[in-house]
Amino acid sequence: MSENNPMKARISGIVLAAGHASRIGMTKQLLEFRQTTLLGQVVTNARRSLLDEIIVVLGHDAAVIQRRIDFEGVRVVVNRDYLQGQSTSLKTGLSHVSSRSNAAMFLLGDQPLVDESFIDTLIRAFEESSQPLVMPVFGGRRGNPVIIGRDLFGELAAGVQGDVGARVLFKRHVDSTHEVEVDSRCIHVDVDTLEDYRNLLAMDQGHGKPLR
Repeated sequence: MSENNPMKARISGIVLAAGHASRIGMTKQLLEFRQTTLLGQVVTNARRSLLDEIIVVLGHDAAVIQRRIDFEGVRVVVNRDYLQGQSTSLKTGLSHVSSRSNAAMFLLGDQPLVDESFIDTLIRAFEESSQPLVMPVFGGRRGNPVIIGRDLFGELAAGVQGDVGARVLFKRHVDSTHEVEVDSRCIHVDVDTLEDYRNLLAMDQGHGKPLR
């Protein structure tokens, strides 16, 4: 555990960044953002947080991405089956989680506005709630990233398929889910199209203030 992490829970961060972004027509992980790229900023945010370890799951253009982004201190794994959907990246990431971890946080590689303060808020909520599932909520809508306790890893790996992510667990375990109200819609902001990217850049011009 990091010396800066006073928490008892060890949380592994799994960054899902294998997709090929067909609606954008280019490698979205490498789209410019601040002083780095979309994925580079997600990794930077994770590094600054209380996460115990960081695992980045690549797929499309993995070799190019590894040359362009600084992954020092981060474990990079490649999902060769990424075209079969996000579930394959989720399973790939889970298979590399340290045996000492109590849970995994799944972060999306195209959500650079989810900074370390949001990550740490969820980590604290996981420990304080004693619930195996933690999910942020803004404006009555759930978002990402989410935390899943180790006891549910097996069920998650066995239950997801295709392009369906961890939400299958949240549907099954409603009573074991802790929702965390957050003060920013950044948990809903991702990039699937060039319009999304332009909107993200416009929002980020005031990134020193919470997005309402």
